[in-house]
Order: sequence, then structure tokens, then C-alpha cells
Amino acid sequence: MRLCYANAMKKRLKKTLNFIVIFGLTGALVLTVAGQAVPVWATTVADIQNKIDQTQQEINDINNRIDSLTDEQDLIQEKIDDLNAEIINTMTSIGMKEDEISAKEAELEDKQVEINATEQEYIAAKERQDKQQSDMTMRARRMYENGKATYLNMFVIGEGLGDLLNRMDFIERVYEYDREKLKEFEETKNQVHDLWDMLEAEKTGLEEEKTRLEEDRVSLQNQKANLDTMLAQKKKESANYDAEIKKAKQEASVAKKLLQQEQRELKRLQAEQNKVNKPSAANGTYTATNYTATIDNASGSDLGKKVAKYACQYIGNPYVLGGTSLTGGADCSGFTYRVYSDFNYKLPRTSYEQRSAGREVQYSEAEPGDLICYDGHVGLYIGGGLIVHASTVKTGIKVSNAAYRTILSVRRII
Repeated sequence: MRLCYANAMKKRLKKTLNFIVIFGLTGALVLTVAGQAVPVWATTVADIQNKIDQTQQEINDINNRIDSLTDEQDLIQEKIDDLNAEIINTMTSIGMKEDEISAKEAELEDKQVEINATEQEYIAAKERQDKQQSDMTMRARRMYENGKATYLNMFVIGEGLGDLLNRMDFIERVYEYDREKLKEFEETKNQVHDLWDMLEAEKTGLEEEKTRLEEDRVSLQNQKANLDTMLAQKKKESANYDAEIKKAKQEASVAKKLLQQEQRELKRLQAEQNKVNKPSAANGTYTATNYTATIDNASGSDLGKKVAKYACQYIGNPYVLGGTSLTGGADCSGFTYRVYSDFNYKLPRTSYEQRSAGREVQYSEAEPGDLICYDGHVGLYIGGGLIVHASTVKTGIKVSNAAYRTILSVRRII
């Protein structure tokens, strides 16, 4: 939809650029067609007013498009801000993960030191156990071999049974000592081995945690890469909107210049008409406008219709605060004051005072020439539910629906 609208506006802009109004000293309307100046005599005030209305509508359409583009760009900027914030948060999370990974690596290094030390303890414990086992076996063999000769000597020499029993008791105590030591070394070795297994399990757990952290870091890095891509795309979209807005503003600038030229031409034509055939109550001759038929078809007095037709001659002229000039500028009550003054009717100067002028009639009975009074504003009824009035500085003297604001009073002056 926006593309179709942009193409339509492009055609209108091209037409505008090809027809730029320039005024010559002769008063002729000069148009540049395909780069060549061609004098064209303007037709009527109504034609120029139509052009002014069309150009103003173009400006309004362009301004609406600029507003729409700006709103869309604001939404994109909001997304850009969100993405920037998300990227910062993701980078912070990545930094935290890297810190956790470094901490796990340090724990793994410490755990490996503990494992290495435990491994050495286990080797030493096992060596002590093996040596105890070897010593015990050797002593048992020697005691067994020596025991045969000792027992024989005891019987031959006659050392006696008591000495034999003493020797046997000594052997028993040596065996019991070796067995206890062997058991003690076995338990120590097993304890060290259990600690070794526990440290290895803890190391495996730390390695698994480190692996998970590294996976999280990779996931966050991928997330940041996606966010960077989205951010670049949004920045590109924003730049495109910048270009569209800039182009639209250039179109509006050209259209505004054209509007100013058309308004100057309107004033020139009105001034020429005023010189040749100045509208007045005396002659009652007025140039036809777009609203002549509306006035003629309305019910009401001939004089009231003349007042309405006379007032419509000045559509497009400027609004000037405090002014009473139909050509140089007037405010709302200054406009109605001057129109009626030219018909030799003296109205109060302010809109508040004019609300009490003449006599009150119902809006349903309003006729051309009646005053339509609002809160702080006044216009002249021309029939068909329309008023002509000095509206605002921006729009000047124009025609509007009579009910565009709350009507406080309708005053019949004639």
C-alpha cells in the first residue's frame, strides 16, 4: 500500500517539478514545461483556488505520510534500543560464563594436584603392604625351617619343655604382630584408594560442569551473533525510513513553494478583478465561484445572496489577527464586519458583540447572508449548510461546514 502511494506521490511530484509557477512583470502566469518557459494566462480565481486546494491536499497527504513513516521509524528505534540492551545483557552473561569456566579450570587443576598426591600415597601404602607381606612370608618360612632343628635340639640336649613353650609363644606373638601390621597396611591402602576414587569422581564432575558451561557460552555467543544480525537489519530499515522521510520532506518543500506561488497568483488575479470590476453593493456584479450555485439554490433574500456571493470573492485571502481588509487580511469578525460595511451595514467589531447583532433565527431557517456565531468565532452563511469565514492563519478565508463547531446563535442582519 505504501509503495503504491509513494509511486502516486512521485508522479505528482514530477508534475509539480515540471510546472513551477513563476511570475513575470506583465502579470502573466508563466509555467516551465520540460525546462522551457511558456506563458499561460490564468483563467479564474476559482481555478486557482482549486489548484491551491489540490496542492494543500498534497501537502497534507505528504505530512501524513511523514508522520506515518516517523511513527514506524520510532517503533524500529525502540526495537534497536531493545536489541542493544539484549546484546549487552548477553555479553555480560558470556563474561560470567567465562569467569565460571576459569574457576572450574582452577578447581580442576587443584583437584588434579590432590589426585596426583593421593596416587603417590596409594603407591607408597601398597609398597608398604607388599613389603610387610614379603617380610611376613620370609619370617614364617625361616621360623618353620629353624623350628624343626630347634625342637630336635631341645629333645636331644634336653633344654626342656618350658623353653620349647616359650619359643613357641614368641613365634606366635611375632606372627600376630605381622598379621596386625599387614591388616593395618591393607586398610590404609584401601582408604587411600577410596579417596583416590572419590577425587577422580569429583574431577569427572568438574569436567562435566566445565563442558556444560562451555556449551552455554557457545549458545550465548550464537545468540549474540543472531542479535547482531537482527540489529544490523533494523539499523538498515531505520536508514531506509530516514531516506523515505527525507524524500517526503523534499516533496513537501516543493509543494509548499508551489502553494505559495499559487496563493500569490490568486491574490494577483483578485487584485486585477478588483481593479476592473470591484465587487460592491452598488453594482451587484460578482465573478462566479464554486459556491455561486449553492447560494442561488438556497432560499432567502436577493440581498442576502449578494452579500454571500460578495464574501466568496475573497476565499483564499489571508487571515490577519485584528485585520479588516478583504484582500490584505482579516480575522473572523473583521471579515464579516468589512463585508457588511461594503453594503452599508455597520456591525459591531468583535465576534462576541456580533452575536447580539440583528435578530435571532433558528439554524434550520438560516439563509445566505446570516451570521453563524460560535464561541469566540463568527462566519457568514452561504446556504447548503456552508459558511465562508476567516478561519485560521494557516488556512485564511475559506468555506467550511456550518456545523463544524457548536453553533451558539444565528443572526439575521438584513
